[in-house]
Amino acid sequence: MEKDQQPDLEWQGQVPVAKAFDDPYFSLTDGLAETRHVFLAGNDLPRRFRDAFHVAELGFGTGLNLFATLAAWRAAGCEGVLHFTSFEMFPLAASDMEKALEAYPELLPIAKPVFEAVSQGDRVVRLHDLNFELVEGDARMTLANWPKRADAWFLDGFAPAKNPELWEDTLMADVAAHTASEGTFATYTAAGAVRRSLEAAGFAVERIDGFGRKRHMTRGVLL
Repeated sequence: MEKDQQPDLEWQGQVPVAKAFDDPYFSLTDGLAETRHVFLAGNDLPRRFRDAFHVAELGFGTGLNLFATLAAWRAAGCEGVLHFTSFEMFPLAASDMEKALEAYPELLPIAKPVFEAVSQGDRVVRLHDLNFELVEGDARMTLANWPKRADAWFLDGFAPAKNPELWEDTLMADVAAHTASEGTFATYTAAGAVRRSLEAAGFAVERIDGFGRKRHMTRGVLL
């Protein structure tokens, strides 16, 4: 697909599936529960939240991770601003994001101002408690030039076997280089090649219980 081309989708209920990768954007069972288990609990959130805490992710998808994180931030009564940066090569249309999020109506009021901004072409959205940036393009190029460091990474590309570009050794090294001291990552995959790549990049990596039918997932902390 050319840059700026929207992905070709098919729908399984309210879950979009990327035809190019034959992979759903989130769990067919319960995407919100998956996000909370893998990315929030996997990064020890919301316990670690503080003002200016920065989450970064590879793969924005439907925005589910962003909105689940912001919901957790607000539910925890955090003061200050959450920073959230997503790297995405092929952003979905805002209408498709909203359609997918209809499965989780509690998130729609949170998502509305972001959807409105993204539908108008905005890639930076600032709310009273959120600074969000959508970095569009190939993460293998854009992350290297990113001037910031994340406190927590959500590694949420399509499955490594179907989307190996988002799991390359050089990109995992860039993730580590853009991680704050004692920063963390979490991912749904437990693929050995991914674990070894993250270990080589400087993370202490552990395999833990996964979500749903996935027996294991992976998380780690920067040494």
